Amino acid sequence: MRLDKFLKVSRLIKRRTLAKEVADQGRITVNDQEAKASTKLKENDVLKIKFGTKEVTVKINALQETAKKEEASSLYTIVKEEYTSERN
Repeated sequence: MRLDKFLKVSRLIKRRTLAKEVADQGRITVNDQEAKASTKLKENDVLKIKFGTKEVTVKINALQETAKKEEASSLYTIVKEEYTSERN
């Protein structure tokens, strides 16, 4: 599954176009490699997403084409959330 689609389905980022913009700005890594919106994901991949001064690290548990709002958070596990002093 594409990175931008996973971010939308899992509701880590609300819109796919926004997920694409964030990825294209270099603010997402997959397994410590900079990722583009079209990067293919697998289960157990580790994503690091930078949201301003916050960096979230998540592990992918499952890939689904669609997910209900209640099921979305089961697609990933938050490994770490940290705040940095610098903005990207």
